[in-house]
Amino acid sequence: MQSTTKNNLVPIVIIAGLFFIFGFVTWINGALIPFMKTINELTDAQSYLVASASYISFVLMALPASYILNKIGYRKGMSLGLIIMAVGALVFIPAAEARTYWVFLSGIFIQGVGMTLLQTAANPYITILGPMESGAKRIAIMGIANKTAGALGALIFGALLLSGIDEVKEKLGNATLEEKSLLLDTMADSVFVPYLVMALVLFILGFLIRMAPLPHVEAEESEDFAEGKMTKTSIFQFPHLWLGVLALFVYVGAEVIAGDTIIAYGISLGFTGEEAKFFTTYTLMAMVATYTLGVFLIPKYVKQKVALVVSAILGIVFSFCVLNTTGFTSVLFVAALGISNALVWPAIWPLTLEGLGKFTKTASALLIMAISGGAIIPPLYGRLVDANKNELMLSGIDQIQATASAATSSYWILIPCYSIILFFAVWGHKLGRK
Repeated sequence: MQSTTKNNLVPIVIIAGLFFIFGFVTWINGALIPFMKTINELTDAQSYLVASASYISFVLMALPASYILNKIGYRKGMSLGLIIMAVGALVFIPAAEARTYWVFLSGIFIQGVGMTLLQTAANPYITILGPMESGAKRIAIMGIANKTAGALGALIFGALLLSGIDEVKEKLGNATLEEKSLLLDTMADSVFVPYLVMALVLFILGFLIRMAPLPHVEAEESEDFAEGKMTKTSIFQFPHLWLGVLALFVYVGAEVIAGDTIIAYGISLGFTGEEAKFFTTYTLMAMVATYTLGVFLIPKYVKQKVALVVSAILGIVFSFCVLNTTGFTSVLFVAALGISNALVWPAIWPLTLEGLGKFTKTASALLIMAISGGAIIPPLYGRLVDANKNELMLSGIDQIQATASAATSSYWILIPCYSIILFFAVWGHKLGRK
């Protein structure tokens, strides 16, 4: 670890602030999904493209982001990321005026591009800012900032976007085409003020971060690299890296399902929008509580590997509980997935990056690309819900009951995700090492 300063408190606080920002922006998707479904009259699968538009940017932009950071450095890269996110927020204004789904998705994608740049810089930076064995602890601190912001974002945007959604749905059932268009246009306009404020804040922060005192850091090479004993010349010679990428891919998909589907899931079970708007906050607060435990326990009392094993096992257990319960109990088990998700990201990063030396930046870009799991797995859940609902309705079950049953049973998709994480935790992170 090479750093221009021994005091890492200031950069940790600054990076935590960045995690707060993209946590806020990311986790408002839970409110956006039912909002977009209503104003654009979408199916479940179509509505989950909100998550896809955000997370697919990590696939397309992670390697370019790594290239940009190598050219302009961390500080300028983070500044550029914030400004790009501000531009994406501004796109929501014409999108609301036109009430056109692809324009909304474009704005979300642009924000995702900015977040890709931020994530590609911030995650490896905070991982190598201190000893690798305590990397999960530092990322857990980032997680507290991220998920606290997410909970605030979910509450604020849930209140702004979902208030009155049940009354609007009732009116739509008996409205003429003109009345329907007016109702939906009025509802769509509710994004104008919050996204304008968001854009202004992001622009200001983008300029301020240019003056932030962030020291230069580089990853340590392993002893074998340093002594010339290791002759690996390609990232393809590190099998544990690729398993880490796979584990992170399925983890992000599982995390997004737990956080972004829970509001829509609650509504499908019969809860009102006013009641369900708090559900994402339950998931995120479960994560914050577990992150806090991680800060105190890792690495002094619990090793990163052990934390990952326990998290994966809990994920499998809670997924089975979701499938075998109903009503608010089932919702609480979806929220409890936040407990199993919290320490997965913090543990996978250091276990994957350890000893990669000069390959760290490329490996970090690959791990950021794995965030695309949030673009692919949640829509698969949505397709399962649509398919199961249609099948149940064909068998004679009414639409309301079929929707609730389909939404519950489709959570089985989480079980293979947590199984892959468990494999990486127990065996995968050691493959290819001495």
